[in-house]
Amino acid sequence: MTSTPRHATAPATAAPVRLSAEVADALEAGSAVVALESTILSHGLPPGRNLEVAGRLENTVRRAGAVPATIAVLDGTPLVGLTTAQLERVCSPEEDLDKLSARDLGPALASGRSGATTVAGTSVLAHAAGIGVFATGGLGGVHLPPPGETTTWDVSADLAVLGRTPILVVCSGMKSILDIPATLEVLETGSVPVLGYGVDEFPAFYLRSSGQPVPHRVDGPEQVAGAMRAHRTFSPAGMLLANPIPEEAEMDRELHDRLLVEGLAEVTGSAVSGGDVTPALLEHFHTASGGVSLDANEELVVANAELASLVAVELAR
Repeated sequence: MTSTPRHATAPATAAPVRLSAEVADALEAGSAVVALESTILSHGLPPGRNLEVAGRLENTVRRAGAVPATIAVLDGTPLVGLTTAQLERVCSPEEDLDKLSARDLGPALASGRSGATTVAGTSVLAHAAGIGVFATGGLGGVHLPPPGETTTWDVSADLAVLGRTPILVVCSGMKSILDIPATLEVLETGSVPVLGYGVDEFPAFYLRSSGQPVPHRVDGPEQVAGAMRAHRTFSPAGMLLANPIPEEAEMDRELHDRLLVEGLAEVTGSAVSGGDVTPALLEHFHTASGGVSLDANEELVVANAELASLVAVELAR
């Protein structure tokens, strides 16, 4: 995409975001727009492959009839819809972008820093731009307690932001390295509806099922759009649409379970703690699986982008 950016002030907040011309025109016309995060590109995929996946995601959204809006902060400016050159910056290892959650946006904008946006950061900026549908890979959640402890205070900001931001997040659940039952409880506390797309059990990112039931099942984009419209009439909270990884891309469960045990053992015997635990575990998955987890990650986020686009088209009707 090579459109000229425009400045726009979102109706929901006073914070300015810069929209690409393509995104601004689509929003003005009431057409379907799908937000895409940038952390998966800068921090989740290796150089080279990340740029390929960025292009594949945007092309997937367009083929489904919507306009892609990849979101990032560059030089202190929140961008909604990136040019080719901006996407290349996000994917370049030389940029060494910060990872920006919702809490980090203000300081980053004020100091002129650049960063890739997480699920929380992307949700906030997408809503500020007037975008109601967002596709990602996995949602953050409640972390498992450290070894020897029974509780944890490590809870992703994604959950709190979704509880107060009226946006539909399409993902493949959350990674199995998180406490999925506790995460679902937190979403319930935040009055966030959780829908399972074509399934009765909540997905676990690399795996199609976590064994946990989903509160509500939907079997088509029109059902999702109907639920979202009704929800928006009385609640400021967002909605989560859990879309399981395509069957052909699902990781072998035995391999998955072995990598999880190995990764947890490595982390337990190291100085890794806090927010560094999840990246360390994911790195173990990527390296020890011989690339299987990277392939799975790509296929699930592409599938989510397609589904989000179909729902966005229904909402725009």
